[in-house]
Amino acid sequence: MSDLSSLKLFATAPHPCSYLSDEEATTVFIDPAAEVDQELYSQLSHLGFRRSGGHLYRPHCASCQACISCRIPVRLFRPNRSQKRCIKKNQDIELRLTDSIQTDEHYRLYEDYINTRHADGDMYPPSREQYEAFLSPAWGTTRYIEYRLDDQLLGVAVCDQLKDGLSAVYTFFDSREAKRSLGAFAILAQVHKARELGLEYVYLGYWIRDCQKMAYKTQYRPLQLLVNKHWVNLN
Repeated sequence: MSDLSSLKLFATAPHPCSYLSDEEATTVFIDPAAEVDQELYSQLSHLGFRRSGGHLYRPHCASCQACISCRIPVRLFRPNRSQKRCIKKNQDIELRLTDSIQTDEHYRLYEDYINTRHADGDMYPPSREQYEAFLSPAWGTTRYIEYRLDDQLLGVAVCDQLKDGLSAVYTFFDSREAKRSLGAFAILAQVHKARELGLEYVYLGYWIRDCQKMAYKTQYRPLQLLVNKHWVNLN
């Protein structure tokens, strides 16, 4: 087990929150010079840290504790009716693991996804440099799951394999295939992959009760939340 007490943390200055318009956010980062491996990454995930590019971070806001880490215990998860329909609609999709997404095909799909679905977000406008920095493999843990229909690329789920689970980093997909609910399918596919690998959890990042963008995460039950340093079931 790594010694977490020796890690240096750096904090950002307060800045406008991306999720709650009336709040200010502060983020703490693990020292970029720290030697990170799967063991350390897994321990930090237990404490609510996430990865963005080559950085591990966690919200650390002075007046708000709304960001709550959440994860799906995959052995207990059972899809609801909507999720079963999603699985059935996408049974013609082939899931493939690939070692890299540094191709024009992958980037074009990402670029279209940002332009059509997140033109109001922090990652707009997209660029190849930003794409490679954000979704490049980290510490030997990153897995890329492609969604293909007759060899056509419909989506990619980027996830990191921890000691006890998969951490969902980012998903992008063909926005013209709205009827397929590919965002939901990506989570269901990662649950399936975690089971195949004998892992216990899929880490979904942060849930915020008053943020509509985060509401979808509570549809995956049972869901566990990190509250006061303990993982508890969402009622």
